[in-house]
Amino acid sequence: MTNTLITRAWLAVVSAEHARRGVAGGFIQLNHGKRPGVARLRRGDGFVIYSPTEQYLAKTPLRAFTALGIVADDEPYQAAPMDMGSHGIVQPWRRTVDFDRVTPIPLSEITGDLLLTARPNWGYQLRRGLVALEPADFAVLQAAMGAAEVIK
Repeated sequence: MTNTLITRAWLAVVSAEHARRGVAGGFIQLNHGKRPGVARLRRGDGFVIYSPTEQYLAKTPLRAFTALGIVADDEPYQAAPMDMGSHGIVQPWRRTVDFDRVTPIPLSEITGDLLLTARPNWGYQLRRGLVALEPADFAVLQAAMGAAEVIK
């Protein structure tokens, strides 16, 4: 990863399976392709994915940070229409993200180092799917996940 000073960062809640699809495609898609979440992001924002589960709607917990990168575009774009199961055929809104090669890290290994988890009931906010993340937490996660070169 380039040594860019991050002044804004975000944490998205996405299954690990969907996170891998996004990393492979160089994009992030939130809340079943709706525009409002991705419209909040700006070029240069840090972006971390927290995966509560391996697969969407799975019951077995994973609870790990699975991807990390930098928002690389200026505006949301619409991808080709896709079948999203019970959500029907949608044309999702996405953002381009330059993802780093990282090693996922379980939440339990880093909880005490994050400002995010210092507040009581901190996990409740994750229900929104996208939450602001302190730049200091982004730096902690970047180091803990061993962020290396950008995946292209």
